[in-house]
Amino acid sequence: MASGRLGASDVGAGAYTTVYTCPASTFAVVSINILNRGNSSASVRLAIADASTPTAGEFIEYDTELTAKSLLERTGIVMQAGKLLVVYTNVANISAVAFGIETAA
Repeated sequence: MASGRLGASDVGAGAYTTVYTCPASTFAVVSINILNRGNSSASVRLAIADASTPTAGEFIEYDTELTAKSLLERTGIVMQAGKLLVVYTNVANISAVAFGIETAA
């Protein structure tokens, strides 16, 4: 079982990016930092999804504004096996880092 940094991505503009997938036969407690490295505001979405393109009911953040050089942090996200942590943004220069612990189910 892994612990520490579980996934990291340079999130591209206009596409859903899977930052972390919880492995089979485990559950995970995850935190995620989404950082706007750019000089203009960004709109970000975050979902705990069954697939790489989330459905409307899977979002935990939706079009949340991140001003230039700012950070969105969500902690204590409990994920079951097979779930994906998915990030979307409308601009480039967005980093997403998931960290936490995986435990046998």
